[in-house]
Amino acid sequence: MINKRLFSASVCAGLLSIMIGCNALASAGSTSSSQSVVNGVIVKSISDNAISDKAISDNAEEPDAAGALNAGGAVETVAAVTENSGVSVMAASTEVSDNSSDNSSDSSPDNSSDSGSALDTSKLFTDRDLEQKADTTGARPITVADSKVYTVKNAGVYVISGTASNAQICVEAGEEDKVQLVLDGVKITNDSIPCIYVKKADKVFVTTTDSENALSVTGTFKADGETNTDAVIFSRDDLVLNGTGTLNVSSTDNGISSKDDLKITGGTLAITCASDALEANDSVVMADGTVTIQSNKDGIHAENDEDDLKGYVYIGGGTLNIAAADDAIHATTIAQVDNGTITLSCAEGLEGTWIQINGGKTTIDASDDGINAGRKSSFRTPLVEINGGELTITMGAGDTDAVDSNGDLIITGGTIDLTAQSPFDYDGTVQKTGGTIIVNGTETDSINNQMMGGHGGGKGGFKHGGFNRGGFDQGGFDQDNGPGGF
Repeated sequence: MINKRLFSASVCAGLLSIMIGCNALASAGSTSSSQSVVNGVIVKSISDNAISDKAISDNAEEPDAAGALNAGGAVETVAAVTENSGVSVMAASTEVSDNSSDNSSDSSPDNSSDSGSALDTSKLFTDRDLEQKADTTGARPITVADSKVYTVKNAGVYVISGTASNAQICVEAGEEDKVQLVLDGVKITNDSIPCIYVKKADKVFVTTTDSENALSVTGTFKADGETNTDAVIFSRDDLVLNGTGTLNVSSTDNGISSKDDLKITGGTLAITCASDALEANDSVVMADGTVTIQSNKDGIHAENDEDDLKGYVYIGGGTLNIAAADDAIHATTIAQVDNGTITLSCAEGLEGTWIQINGGKTTIDASDDGINAGRKSSFRTPLVEINGGELTITMGAGDTDAVDSNGDLIITGGTIDLTAQSPFDYDGTVQKTGGTIIVNGTETDSINNQMMGGHGGGKGGFKHGGFNRGGFDQGGFDQDNGPGGF
């Protein structure tokens, strides 16, 4: 666990800009609330009904650098630091602001690399994205308490611990600020609001220590004005998940959502949700880590209707296990696999406009299409391209295709093992310059369109990495091999 040093009363006032209860949460009727100043931090206690039954407001009043909100909402000058036993908020002795160490640059689906990669992967991750341990020198500890909202206003590192119900970490920093939230054995269970809500920042890192952490929402999500905050971790800006510990996420809607880029570079992440597990507007990219998903919709979903160069998914390493009722991996533009061990149990495995597999070991058990390239975006003709790796696809009986391209099919390498009544279905041209193809147990050099093998069989699910025999509808993911699912 991480040592926490209390910030001295003589220097703490004005140094931190964490507000607890900065959001104007108020119930339809009268709401009981109290607030005070703890080590220069505003503490606002809100009744359980207020936080669970009322949406968060963007119009919350904020203090200036030298004052705090009084009970009537006016700014009151703080002359001394007071104590409040109702919440534990601690701060370290030095200011932390590391905006210069992380110089992000966007990648696009434009093929600009010499290797033939669909994405320029050199731009996907910064050094800080890949760093699994936070520099906690001068970090600011926060111990969560019931029915309190903690708002981070400055760049820096914040260490979060404790157990609470209806609590929230809200990031509302500057547009150039990078904020790192270090989860150090925290458990938050909410009725209707995200456990972590990023309203504004340049980038937010959610980093686990060598600890178990759990975030869950058990009821119907409440909107924040016109923003549908429908995920346990909801971010309007770039979000990075990494660390050395475990984060368990449970949701009645989406698991983790970013309106920009969502990156996973380390740690152990387990998501159980009723909708999409990992969702982003611009991209979902994974460099390393272990991710286990049970989703009643899509496992990974990247979709952008406004920009044809966004909405892509990249898997560059790690272990990924997905049990999804719909698509395991869905991308508007590109779904690219370079490395890693990927196990998918789903209706459709990989779906996008350009699907490129360059390496790794991918196993797909699907009831519709194993790989499906369709025109999700106008940036190019649909294409399935397999250049390397090990690809095993087992299809259910019926009108299903193991590899389906509404455009072209290119195979230059790798080992492709298909068990399906219709191994290949393509609307454009086909090219094979390398690789090994096995169809229903027999190696072949030909790629016949809709080649009927007759050995598909019904989808019975599989037990691999925690998925139970019987498929998603027979219990889904249950490490104890008991009944479960949705």
